[in-house]
Amino acid sequence: MEKTVSFCGRVLTASELSLVRQIIADFPRLSQAELAYTICELLQWRRPNGKLKSPECVEWLQKWQEHDCLPSLPELRVTKPRGAHRFAADPQADPQPPLRGPLAEYQPLPLQLIQDLSGRRLFQQYIQRYHPLGYRVPYGAQLRYFVHAPSQGVLACLLFTSAAWKMAPRDAWIGWSDPARRANLPLLVNNARFLILPWVEVPHLASHILALAARQLPTDWLAAYGVRPLLLETLVDRPYTGTCYRAANWIYVGQTQGRGRMDRTHQAQGTCKDILLYPLESHWRQRLCPLPAPPPCHALIGEVP
Repeated sequence: MEKTVSFCGRVLTASELSLVRQIIADFPRLSQAELAYTICELLQWRRPNGKLKSPECVEWLQKWQEHDCLPSLPELRVTKPRGAHRFAADPQADPQPPLRGPLAEYQPLPLQLIQDLSGRRLFQQYIQRYHPLGYRVPYGAQLRYFVHAPSQGVLACLLFTSAAWKMAPRDAWIGWSDPARRANLPLLVNNARFLILPWVEVPHLASHILALAARQLPTDWLAAYGVRPLLLETLVDRPYTGTCYRAANWIYVGQTQGRGRMDRTHQAQGTCKDILLYPLESHWRQRLCPLPAPPPCHALIGEVP
């Protein structure tokens, strides 16, 4: 018997699986991104804001091919190497003179949502050159921010992405069931990168920025993806302890198992990371744990004339 195959928590029907296989077989010269776009368009795999879930579909295709759960799945054409990206050095991202002094001298601190190509490229440069984990292309929903000080340029960078699919300590702390997690995971957002540029030495700046982001992100995420998040998460690599997160009242809930959210074989042994969470609303648990109400009967069988 063929193994059950699901996408973003929804089990695929036999006809949907057949369509996926047919697309891949009929269009062997398409790139993975083009295949994913085509599959999402035909099967209507979309976000609440209507955009296609093509980045998740690329990861999904790779996962099932490596698990050998789709025996008739043809080989996918790899169009670019996986892993960390390399960027040519841009002088705009070169180190700057030290910035020091009390936090009050740098306020107000607006968070600039990055939406233009030049801003994204500069963001990638900063993360690749100065963040200990470097830059990797994020999967799924994502928002990037610069933190500016008046007449001082960029002080910090923030990247928010879709939440991790499963993390036992997080899920136990939330207290939701598997079905509730699958249904409500879009209400969680991951702070995947947070970087204070190395020449910036301003006490309490990091925790202050996290507080600003917690206030602004829900509105921006709602505008971009049609969902207002209820909970933020982040993963802190050892030997770092997440001091700035704890100072901003993020809650430590446990450690990952060290496999990483991209591990497909459940065998990779990476570094265990601390999991910290930050509720964005007072009644977040009551909204995350229940299952969404089922559609009314007439929506399933058609309106009665």
